[in-house]
Amino acid sequence: MIALNPEDTALIRRFLTLLAPYRFKFVLASICMLGVSGFTALMAYLIKPAMDYIFVHKDVHMLAVMPFVVLGVFFLNGLCRWASDYLLQEIGLSIVAELRQKLYNHVMDMPVSFFDNQAGGTLISRITNDIQEIQFAVSKAVTGIVRDAFMVVGLIFVVFYQDWKLASIAVLVLPIAFFPLFIFARILRTLAHRSQQAMAKLTIVLHETFRGIRIVKAFCRENYEKERFAQKNDEYVKYARKSAWIDAMSSPLMEFIGAIGIASIMAYGGYQVIRENATPGSFFSFLGGLLMLYRPVKSLSRLNNFIQKGMVSLTRVYDLLDRQNTVKDLPGARAVDRIAGEVIFKDVEFRYSTEPVLKGVNFQIRPGEVVAIVGHSGSGKTTLVNLIPRFYDVTKGAIIIDGMDVRTIKLDSLRRHIAMVTQHPFLFNDTIRNNIAYGWNDPHNPPDDEAILQAARLAYADDFISNLPDGLDTIVGEQGIRLSGGQQQRLCIARAILKNASILILDEATSSLDSQSELEVQKALENLMSGRTTFIVAHRLSTIQRANRILVLSNGKIVEEGSHEELLTFGGTYSRLYELQFSSGKVCETI
Repeated sequence: MIALNPEDTALIRRFLTLLAPYRFKFVLASICMLGVSGFTALMAYLIKPAMDYIFVHKDVHMLAVMPFVVLGVFFLNGLCRWASDYLLQEIGLSIVAELRQKLYNHVMDMPVSFFDNQAGGTLISRITNDIQEIQFAVSKAVTGIVRDAFMVVGLIFVVFYQDWKLASIAVLVLPIAFFPLFIFARILRTLAHRSQQAMAKLTIVLHETFRGIRIVKAFCRENYEKERFAQKNDEYVKYARKSAWIDAMSSPLMEFIGAIGIASIMAYGGYQVIRENATPGSFFSFLGGLLMLYRPVKSLSRLNNFIQKGMVSLTRVYDLLDRQNTVKDLPGARAVDRIAGEVIFKDVEFRYSTEPVLKGVNFQIRPGEVVAIVGHSGSGKTTLVNLIPRFYDVTKGAIIIDGMDVRTIKLDSLRRHIAMVTQHPFLFNDTIRNNIAYGWNDPHNPPDDEAILQAARLAYADDFISNLPDGLDTIVGEQGIRLSGGQQQRLCIARAILKNASILILDEATSSLDSQSELEVQKALENLMSGRTTFIVAHRLSTIQRANRILVLSNGKIVEEGSHEELLTFGGTYSRLYELQFSSGKVCETI
């Protein structure tokens, strides 16, 4: 009845492994479902004595007893149905919640390269919409299948007990009634897949539009975005409407085919009663059981839509769960308690696809040294510093910190000793306190306010924090929108200061700021850089000139190395970039 291929069966077995912690509740629910099956079958059987003894033989004693018996059976049936439904839905919700958490954890553990190739809206759709479809399939479809299957077994026993010949005719009709469902199942699977793809596209539009709402407003593109959303919305509704059409068609079609069998049985059974080969009670008991039998059978057919959508979602979720993490701890990797900060790049090569971005990079940085990395846009500056915390792994060569290949250090241990401040400050829609405390290395033992305020003072952020009505408890808004760019960056610096890491990476940390904000942030950066091995990727020369050394990248290679004065005297690439910047009378984005 429910069309499943071998891949679906394997996927369901894998999913059901999540059922293990809930075995006891499932057994209890199964007992309750057996009760539902038994009491439903008993209802059908009670039609016979009610008809024969009360309406045919006019037995007054049976008339006094039978209503209470029927009432008791209905009460117990309802009690078992409530218990089984609740327990199964609770199990389903727990399993789906575990799967949702497992999926989120897996995505969070994936390397940065994974997010480079995945739209944020698609990932959100997997964790929300796809999991929601699985939840519907589990809470409605699985509950219905288990309960109705037991009920079908019980009622088949009753109708065969009453009249096996008539029951055989009725049961033979069922495969014919179910045949259209196999055809519908294939169509529903395709439509479910397309509708969920359409929902993912819809989520992407929402995600992009809300994040870029200021650009939308600034360029007066509200109507364009409305039309874009309407197009994706209509695409989703188109597939959903087709699914609804097929789902609505399946039940009436089954009922009509089943009615052919019932009509035939009524004709044959009525003839047997007229010929006195059967009592009216036994015939109506049989007919009542048969009608009750068709109800769970029909219910099972309606679950097909939920099952197909759930299977598509389950396939998409496990496809994501099966993605391998390419940046992970190697066997034997160890944690390090302290890092002095010596960094060596040894014949490093890196490529995103086929063409190498970095080629044969070699240099050594002493602990506490400040090194600037400059070069034309696309020369590989940001890629180089992203290799240090293993956002990506080198294609060839090695990065060595304190004599250890970074691949032999546990990832979380390595990254605890590295702090980053990037060009675009990122703040969570939370309080200033929690945004600064995000840099604390022990999440189970949060820092006190004094430690947070000390980090804010060193980042020159305490002045504007004290002027806010709620101080540290001020909500900064999504991505810190309620603060200026300089204030956002200083909070990010405070976060890095609180982390107290040995290695610091500044990736164009002041390039998006105006001159006044840059001066304020620069003072905070000097406090942050003190005593730390620092890598600076920058367009502006204010920080570069204070560096102990400058590495000049061109086409993925280090072409020059030295101090600011040495490189100017050398008259090479750095000198040309310097002259280009100052000849324009402004900070040029070539360095």
